[in-house]
Amino acid sequence: MDMDLVGWIVVGFIAGSISGWFVNNDRGGCLWTIVVGVIGGFLGGWLSRQLGLGQVEGFIGAIVFASIGAILVRLVLRAVAGRERR
Repeated sequence: MDMDLVGWIVVGFIAGSISGWFVNNDRGGCLWTIVVGVIGGFLGGWLSRQLGLGQVEGFIGAIVFASIGAILVRLVLRAVAGRERR
């Protein structure tokens, strides 16, 4: 599935929203959600290849792996923010 920039923004928004449900984060906003989702998409795609699952195919597969990646991104950001507060 070839997606253009708009496609990745849509997947990023959906994945960022899903990850926000699982990991409550102080930061909000549409742009932040998209950025976390797109970074999560890259991370999820990389993890898929590292686990031997190959390239992510299809819209649902892209959302699933992007959501997993976005959850990991939010967890890392939460851990980093927790260290800064101390």
